[in-house]
Amino acid sequence: MAFNWQTFKTRTLTAAVFIIIMLGGLLWNRWSFFILFSIIHFGCWYEYQKLVEKINPAYQNISPFHKYGVMLAGWCIMLYFTNDAYYFLGIRLHELGWWLGLVLLFTLPLIELLFAKQIKRKIIGYSFFGIIYISLSLGLMMDLYAWVEKNYLSKDVFYPGFFKPFSFYPVLFPAIIIFSLWINDTMAYIAGSLIGKTPFSKISPKKTWEGTIGGIILSNLAIGFIFSNIQTDIAVPSFHFSFATYTWFVIPAIAVITGTMGDLLESKLKRLAGVKDSGLIMPGHGGFLDRFDSLLVATPFVWLFVYFFL
Repeated sequence: MAFNWQTFKTRTLTAAVFIIIMLGGLLWNRWSFFILFSIIHFGCWYEYQKLVEKINPAYQNISPFHKYGVMLAGWCIMLYFTNDAYYFLGIRLHELGWWLGLVLLFTLPLIELLFAKQIKRKIIGYSFFGIIYISLSLGLMMDLYAWVEKNYLSKDVFYPGFFKPFSFYPVLFPAIIIFSLWINDTMAYIAGSLIGKTPFSKISPKKTWEGTIGGIILSNLAIGFIFSNIQTDIAVPSFHFSFATYTWFVIPAIAVITGTMGDLLESKLKRLAGVKDSGLIMPGHGGFLDRFDSLLVATPFVWLFVYFFL
């Protein structure tokens, strides 16, 4: 296929803007982190519902209360997992998520029973899967952030204001997941282009076993080397952590292996819907689900490792 310079410029510019926004949201402070993943949450939900409508046209007939209510209910999960880190007008977002979530838990089924023309378990199942697939995953991402704050960061570096810069360290585990997946995508593409011969899955015919394994190994080595050296070299009085060196190799391995499964899951959804991309928000790269499909599946598995083994 001939090289398309215009397509290359579009993809490069979009990627640059995407990286700047992601790094800004990740690293500025806790509020930018929360806002970033709230936008990702609602963007993924919008595209997920569009895919489901194509997979099962009956989903188009759900009430607006159902359509937007499940998005809001999912966001309440994110609010709940902010724990004690977020206050707004004297209200903890953790408590707001809990009580608003309880209200939606009772009102959503009631409204569905009263106003839906026909209750279909399959339709309910699609929405419930979206809660687990998108909302719970991003809620656990918030919890990984809060876990570092609670267990390893001294209170003297907390900055409540939105425009006051925070520290890199609370974003430690989210950053490892995201950077591992970014590096894996690049390395898998390079390895697959150079030595890829064996198809990995019929769901995603462009993937090869050689590229997949190469991406996993190279991204694991890169992230493991970087973060193990960060732990060795830093001397920050406000941050107290010391994990075994293998931690910095295990977490990237978990992220990229499960992230690959997330990529295949979204590819399967798109194939069932008969579309190439989940959305058009990022020219040349697709939509929210196309960019965060791996993250949505990788995060819960990294969370399990952090909470049960660290």
